[in-house]
Amino acid sequence: MIRITIAAALGALVSLAGPASADDRHAGYYYPQPQSTEVYYPRATPLPEANRDRRLGFVTGITTAQLGAPYPPTHVLYAKGAESEKLVIVALQDGYIDTIYRARALLAAMTAQARATPIFTELEAESTFTFFDMAVLLGFKQITISDGQSFAHQVTFE
Repeated sequence: MIRITIAAALGALVSLAGPASADDRHAGYYYPQPQSTEVYYPRATPLPEANRDRRLGFVTGITTAQLGAPYPPTHVLYAKGAESEKLVIVALQDGYIDTIYRARALLAAMTAQARATPIFTELEAESTFTFFDMAVLLGFKQITISDGQSFAHQVTFE
């Protein structure tokens, strides 16, 4: 009986988040339905060794660095999709990633952070690459960034 009540409550919460599009089964569960989207035409192409393990290693490296900092993380990164090809970034604090401008500012800061990871120092990635280009190098096909409450922005790479 309790399970039915919890399941019904979870179903109601997901329906309040808005219907997820047919091609984005993560909307309404990990983040709200994106209010804005964009297409990015990267300067990079996926590396031959870009695979699920490499993408998960990248996310693990960023997470490890965040957890080693002397302050609590403000956001979390994780990879979703059958091949972990969708990068998701969600704020852990209210008011942190609640506008497109704050989302873009965080993505710009993540460019510098990603350039310091071993995977990119080994690759000697071009210094003009953005975080989006670096995500493409690893084989990510999409990034969704959200405040975890009502704001979400999605970037697709073509």
